[in-house]
Amino acid sequence: MRIAVLGAGSWGTALAIVLAENVHDVWLWDRDAARARRRQEEREDATFLPGLKLPATFTVTGDLAAALRGAAMVVFVVPSHTLRATAARVAASGLLATDARVVSATKGLEEGTHERMSEVLREELNVDAARIVSLVGPSHAEEVSRAIPTSLVAAGTNDAACRAVQEAFVRPYLRVYTNDDIVGVEVATALKNSIAIAAGILDGLGCGDNTKAALVTRGLAEITRLGLAMGARSETFSGLAGVGDLVVTCLSRHSRNRRVGEAIGRGQTLEQALRELVMVAEGVRTTRAAVDLGRKLGVELPIIEMVHRVLFAGHDPREAVQMLMTRPPRAESRGVSSQSAKGGRA
Repeated sequence: MRIAVLGAGSWGTALAIVLAENVHDVWLWDRDAARARRRQEEREDATFLPGLKLPATFTVTGDLAAALRGAAMVVFVVPSHTLRATAARVAASGLLATDARVVSATKGLEEGTHERMSEVLREELNVDAARIVSLVGPSHAEEVSRAIPTSLVAAGTNDAACRAVQEAFVRPYLRVYTNDDIVGVEVATALKNSIAIAAGILDGLGCGDNTKAALVTRGLAEITRLGLAMGARSETFSGLAGVGDLVVTCLSRHSRNRRVGEAIGRGQTLEQALRELVMVAEGVRTTRAAVDLGRKLGVELPIIEMVHRVLFAGHDPREAVQMLMTRPPRAESRGVSSQSAKGGRA
């Protein structure tokens, strides 16, 4: 089928390669028209995936209308803070087919509205939620583009839509599962970026494996608490979108959010860390949204709250770790198993 992939960063390009290998007619849209022309001619993504030759079987274009025209599936792979504006452009074009599948491969929570990415798409595109599928999981573009074995989750409220996305993307090196808990999947894959910033801060401070293991474990507890308060199912957080994506983002050398945290732990400011990164670290904006949402729902998020202080209030990272370690003693299970009875409070 004809598929439009909107967003030509590293992940958008990697997904376009996967789809092209499955013999789909793929159009990869890059908002930078000059860069799109250069990639189309040179068949290389020198900016995000240097050294990787792009297959000749998909088209890179800076023309949004050309990418959308006739597409049976539209995959959004733009940064979370540009998703609403991009979706609005798609809606205004009038070129989104009434039966086209809509896929979100963007992770994050929108600042201000605190909405998940599928909610943003539903509002701006004015489509039924059943048409929208979130495709996420523990995956780095650097590895998927080199066919290193990876597993993803296609999550949505409609099983047929999830299976259609599963079929479109599955490859011998890319296993795709389906999941009907889109709330849990989107919350988990958004908030893990905030925890990954914390993991990077620990790396920058020179903390050890013991510290990192505790952070990942307690970070998962925070993510689960907020997800349950939003209506997610607890088992989702034990799956690929939960613990899987959290582990890879906290530990991997490819993780942008972990790298930002590491730079801050070594003494850089947030502005310096982001300037060196070049690419987008979704966890920065998501941390703001998550803190606001946690306070609104009465959910305790001590790690994410502390990341917020370090990022936006100039809190000393080493002091932040000490404050987390000296919180009042408590039972480990408190706050997750009791969510249903306490409405999300911990």
